[in-house]
Amino acid sequence: MLRVLLVTDTDKPIGDLRDALARLGYEMLASTATPHALHSAVQSERPDVIIIDTDSPSRDTLEQLAVMNATAPRPVLMFSHDSNQQLIRDAVGAGVTAYLVEGLETERLAPILEVALARFAQGIATARTPRPGRERTRGAQADRPRQTPADGSAENHRARRLRHAAQTRDEPGCEARRGRARGRRGG
Repeated sequence: MLRVLLVTDTDKPIGDLRDALARLGYEMLASTATPHALHSAVQSERPDVIIIDTDSPSRDTLEQLAVMNATAPRPVLMFSHDSNQQLIRDAVGAGVTAYLVEGLETERLAPILEVALARFAQGIATARTPRPGRERTRGAQADRPRQTPADGSAENHRARRLRHAAQTRDEPGCEARRGRARGRRGG
């Protein structure tokens, strides 16, 4: 039985949501957390999944999610009234597995939870699966001092280095990648 932690930053009662989840067979944790107490609630309650009900996720909520996701990742469903695309991208970047705008019908809860759990499990499996050539890349990078661009875009810098390494590697098929890459750069 999955243990569910409800988190809310609204004044509206979420007893209906709690009751609907309990009827579906989920174990509802006794407390309802606020976004500011999310990390401590996850540490003490150890839920299997987190459901956040919010009008619009605040920057503080997203920061708390990012901290939780870094230390104790869990599938997170967010029900919100805000359909702002950048906000949705920020929420997913902070660790939200499924972001749903309005329309919380109880008959949709179980399938939504199952999709979020499957996506979370897939993300964990993908992160743990070694990719071909990864060991060589790590070994080569370990010998070099780590350089981070001054603008803080370490991820973009790393992605460019890996893309360049993939395009210049002497393996079958690389000629085509190098050719496509040259074509994009104009020669």
